[in-house]
Amino acid sequence: MPDRFPSLLEALARHSTGGPAPMHMPGHKRNAALAPYLSALGAAWDITEIHGFDDLHEAEGILKDSMDRAARLWGAQRSFYLVNGSTCGILAGIRAAAGRGGKVILSRGCHKSVYHALELCGAVPVWLAPPVDESFGVLASITPDQVRAALAAHPDAKLLVLTSPTYEGVISDLAAICAAAHAAGVPVLVDEAHGAHLGLAPGWPAGAVAAGADVVVQSLHKTLPSLTQTGILHQQGDLISAQALARQLGIFETSSPSYLLMASMDGCVDLLERRGGELFARWQAALAAFDRAIAGLARLRVLCHGTDTPEQHPGIFAHDPGKLVISTRGTALTGPGLMARLREEFSIELEMASGDWAIAMTGLGDTEENLLRLARALMAIDKSLAACPMPPAAEPLPLPPTALPVAQALELPCEEVPLAACEGRVSAEYVWAYPPGIPLIVPGERVDRVFLDCCARLNRQGVRLHSTGGTMPRALRVLHPSSNPTKGD
Repeated sequence: MPDRFPSLLEALARHSTGGPAPMHMPGHKRNAALAPYLSALGAAWDITEIHGFDDLHEAEGILKDSMDRAARLWGAQRSFYLVNGSTCGILAGIRAAAGRGGKVILSRGCHKSVYHALELCGAVPVWLAPPVDESFGVLASITPDQVRAALAAHPDAKLLVLTSPTYEGVISDLAAICAAAHAAGVPVLVDEAHGAHLGLAPGWPAGAVAAGADVVVQSLHKTLPSLTQTGILHQQGDLISAQALARQLGIFETSSPSYLLMASMDGCVDLLERRGGELFARWQAALAAFDRAIAGLARLRVLCHGTDTPEQHPGIFAHDPGKLVISTRGTALTGPGLMARLREEFSIELEMASGDWAIAMTGLGDTEENLLRLARALMAIDKSLAACPMPPAAEPLPLPPTALPVAQALELPCEEVPLAACEGRVSAEYVWAYPPGIPLIVPGERVDRVFLDCCARLNRQGVRLHSTGGTMPRALRVLHPSSNPTKGD
């Protein structure tokens, strides 16, 4: 550890002049030529709700006009700017639709904000277990048949929540899923935080708004030229009203919204209106050049890029071409090892890495040279790798039986118990496996032999197990016997 860290201002100033190539969010990629409005944002523009500048929570002037333009751009009935990121949109959407104690059908692979919404609302979850892609180990698509079965088994469900695309770019068949849910009278909320760019130009997969989702939550900053923390919530149809959403946003979103963040969203919408077709075509051309440049990879693979084709991943309905998932399976190199080599040897910074894969995020601010630089680095690393025995195919993850709602389990007394002695006890915390970043157990679920065997297998394979209390894989916090429900409850 250094004796003294530089101030954040010093560190950012240094990074801005000589930092590595950003293969990570935000989507503007520090490309000042693309989005000059971002460079203009500063103290002189930092105001509050003064005359002529509207009020985000009671918008009727300049902000309403900007959000109406966004709604037209994405094809929504109503759009709301989010200055607290996608998280506040997800919290507001779930609370507006599910109320307190409602039943929610949702993918097990949802973002942690969805789990937090379950806690805050006391909602009862009905889990959809996403299959696992055997060759890459990432979570595959939720299927329409899974959704139809859940809807039939739970006709009292208040809401369906899905993540599409996932962090790894995996897209589900949202059109068929929304049709099934609407036939049952159930609204659909799609966490499209990683897909604000989808459906805005030909050649890209359709977005959730076009698929018919009632509420769609997007992070503008992840792939588009807008400041970090900016998001947007789209609403359509009459199953979840705009008025209910506005009320909940008034609860979960700050009452002092930053005009710098809102200005970056307005600038992003304006840029897409004026130059979207041109910029998306440039992005697509850069990705095509990347694909050609990595065609010679022998050991490394990039999901649905280069010589890796969609046909090799039957469980994945569609994949976002802007997300580059790089697999090191069958080599001695780990995902974090690849990330470190790219940083140290080639001055390229990836988005994340875990297990035997890493993610490079591309965005509208990327240039062809950025992507070719990454391609050349991958080709060079690939030549240095020897083949190793391929690890076993990824297996489905457990789905332990539910004993109590998440919110109730979190409020009861608990104790820390050695993991091996936890069978039959009810978990009081989350346990996550990285990869693929899905909870193996959540508060209120009963520890069973399938869960324990899965933890042991993943631990042997070197997969990182993380619990809320940080004691895994040694121990787990479970409900105290005085509050532990009996089996069958």
